[in-house]
Amino acid sequence: MPVTDIHKDIDNLTLTITADFAAPVERIWQIYSDPRQLEKVWGPPEYPATFVDHDLSPGGRTTYFMTSPEGERYPGYWQISAVDEPRSFAFSDGFADQEFHPDPDLPVSTNVYSFTENGSGTRATYVSTYDSAEALGKVVDMGIIEGTSSALAQIDALVAA
Repeated sequence: MPVTDIHKDIDNLTLTITADFAAPVERIWQIYSDPRQLEKVWGPPEYPATFVDHDLSPGGRTTYFMTSPEGERYPGYWQISAVDEPRSFAFSDGFADQEFHPDPDLPVSTNVYSFTENGSGTRATYVSTYDSAEALGKVVDMGIIEGTSSALAQIDALVAA
């Protein structure tokens, strides 16, 4: 399991997940920049993702949906705010309706994903910041920690292939 640390900080409204991968930074970046590769690792294995649009550039937008085992679709979006290829990118991540309009009833997070060499590959740090402790608590209750951990575990198999 590549996840090495999970830190929920209610005072700073952040959830930070750290993972180590046996691949260079450039290889991990490729996963996030290529929607077909990203589909293989975004979301837990039982909720595979389909990326409809993917513009990983400042001001760009990404839309996707995850599909449940019962066939239900759960749409989401990213609004990209900054990119430092291949080291990091920042974006807002939110839930959406079926037409990819933001769902105002569900939390939006501001995220910074960063990738650094760690000697044997890449250390990835995923920091998500929420508007309130309630919003952070809601996504934790929805299973974000377990879902993200199982999603990140898929990266090892992808880079080994």
